[in-house]
Amino acid sequence: MPASALDRLAARLSDLAGAPVALERPGDPVHGDYATNVALRTAPQQRRPPRELAAELAERAAGLEEVERAEVAGPGFVNLWVTAEWLAEALSEIGPAYGAGAPERRQRIQVELISANPAGPLTVGSARNGAYGDSVARLLSHAGGEEPPEGGYQGEYINELAALDVDPVEYMLEEIRKEVAEFRIAIDSWRHQGEIEQEVAGVLPDLDTYEAEGTIWARTSAYGDDKDRPLIRSEDGSYLYYAADVAYVRDKLERGFDRAIYVLGADHHGYVGRLKAAAAMLGYDPERIEVLIYQLVHIVEGGETKKISKRRGDVVFLHELIDKIGVDATRWYLVSRGHDQPIDIDVDLAAERTQKNPVYYVQYAHARIAGILRNAQGERGDTPVALEKEERDLIKRLLEFPQVVAEAAERRAPHAVPIYAIRVADDFHRFYHEHRVVGSETEAFRLGLVRATQSVIARCLDLIGVEAPERM
Repeated sequence: MPASALDRLAARLSDLAGAPVALERPGDPVHGDYATNVALRTAPQQRRPPRELAAELAERAAGLEEVERAEVAGPGFVNLWVTAEWLAEALSEIGPAYGAGAPERRQRIQVELISANPAGPLTVGSARNGAYGDSVARLLSHAGGEEPPEGGYQGEYINELAALDVDPVEYMLEEIRKEVAEFRIAIDSWRHQGEIEQEVAGVLPDLDTYEAEGTIWARTSAYGDDKDRPLIRSEDGSYLYYAADVAYVRDKLERGFDRAIYVLGADHHGYVGRLKAAAAMLGYDPERIEVLIYQLVHIVEGGETKKISKRRGDVVFLHELIDKIGVDATRWYLVSRGHDQPIDIDVDLAAERTQKNPVYYVQYAHARIAGILRNAQGERGDTPVALEKEERDLIKRLLEFPQVVAEAAERRAPHAVPIYAIRVADDFHRFYHEHRVVGSETEAFRLGLVRATQSVIARCLDLIGVEAPERM
């Protein structure tokens, strides 16, 4: 993808400043559309006063066709006001592929998620694994410039299984596959623990091992782990958990993946060092292994953390939560916080169809735009010479999207996407309440603005597995 309009403006300013320029939106629009601290950053190396450098950059920047005016502020900031023409041109670039990346070197990345236990249905904890991991995969795909995959599978449990004339493990695995598909997670391949254990014997000769206390150990402490890990019981030759972990590391990397990302629960903190050590023992770069540890999910109902199903003790199953709040709200809330933070899902709020519910609020903005576009009979008017404040604010917010998704992919932080989507919806609703679109003197321009807004909101929702409705 070509550089965005904001990237191109930053590049032109970098040429003028002789140093990289990062543009940020001031908290108060009185201080401009964008600001940079490049003069403050480079003054020590140049041994010149920051305000003197800022004044030179402001004078040069004012000569750019994109810039309406530039001013020095504070100890050496440069505040910039861009032209309405530049904003309109930048707006015209926003479409379905907006914000997609093109990395210098494409990588094959595997994201492991949904460590399903076939003893029962998926719990809400496992669902956070799936929702978070799937959103990371969608972000990585988008950052590489590809469309996210569509579809995938379309598509008293102990007592129920006991009454069925089926293999309970295979039956439950198939039920989990269906449940994952209904949760909008497209999984390319499933691996059984038994398949991995068959590969252990071929891996063991490549490991640094020793025998002690009736057990064969891997000397992982020599490869960055905090302690050595047991592999095999000497008395009967049975494999311990770490043996399969090592075999699975080799299985992943030998399948041609440049990077393997594990998404694991809060009780797996010790796995970071041991998995990297496994890669190092096998001769791989341990940095090819990445482990995201996600924290617990608490269900809050009626103001109290409670059990949804009394019959099943403190286990909360995914399908029970979906029955209460739907797939969209479940997906939204499970990625609404960073993986290193616990989540409290307020069932009462998540089930509301009001603008107090953030997922409904964002979806409503998308549906409202769809309604505007349905009612548009024709387009009239040219790009306005001057833009209203709400128009400028909305365009500037949309121009942040490529940076938001790039940083979210790089940091494995999909929670940044719903946060940004709320801000887009805020700016859109303010614009909508202040200005008419259909029938206005600048109808053509404003229809382009709302189309661009709809496109960005739809992409945000898609990146976290939430639908973008046309009507609500």
